Amino acid sequence: MEYNIEGRNAVIEAFRANKPIDRLYILDGCQDGPILTIKREARKSDCVIKYVDKERLDNLSETGHHQGVIARAAAYEYSDMEDIFDNAGKKGEDPFIILLDNIVDPHNLGAIIRTANLCGAHGVIIPKNRAVGLTATVARTSAGALNYTPVVKVTNLSKTIEELKKRGLWFVCADMSGELMYDLDLKGPIGLVIGSEGEGVGRLVKEKCDMVARIPMKGDIDSLNASVAAGILSYEIVRQRYNGKGSV
Repeated sequence: MEYNIEGRNAVIEAFRANKPIDRLYILDGCQDGPILTIKREARKSDCVIKYVDKERLDNLSETGHHQGVIARAAAYEYSDMEDIFDNAGKKGEDPFIILLDNIVDPHNLGAIIRTANLCGAHGVIIPKNRAVGLTATVARTSAGALNYTPVVKVTNLSKTIEELKKRGLWFVCADMSGELMYDLDLKGPIGLVIGSEGEGVGRLVKEKCDMVARIPMKGDIDSLNASVAAGILSYEIVRQRYNGKGSV
């Protein structure tokens, strides 16, 4: 499960051992030698650094001896991008990747990873900022899917989309301003971008997408839960991939 690493030497060694650290909390204003070393190591791994007051650190601490620094280590190791493509290659399938923008609820992330596994997606990509990482709640909600589905954390989702386009992927994002999902061609190498129900997909990320898909809704409220939207669109991709090919 997700856990704290507390104290200066322990945090430095965690970074040097390449532990999967999601967040680093540092006492605001602290600039001594060990702290500068920790910040330098954190930047090498693109770790998110949060500067907080002593009260916040004391509340986060499990040992009472944080020495002005606490690292939150991920429950699971993150994968590399090549793990996703290897996953697709082993199955002899066009890559199908789910990319998540602004997903901060661990239950949503866990449910989406579960759906990704069941619908045959080859991996999930999440951004390092403004997003939940692989916490214990995510692992539990995924119902074991996290053991089989590669999850990659990237610094910039827009740049990642650009890089994946060079590898032949097309991208579709979910948004109510788009075309009806049944009218879109979602076959071939594809990336599905899902945003939160509150903020949706960010403007810059949306502009990088080739298609915008609208899920038909007949009710009185105006949005679906992010994990439900991911499930609906994922299985439309599955339907189009396997249409006319017999059983899945």
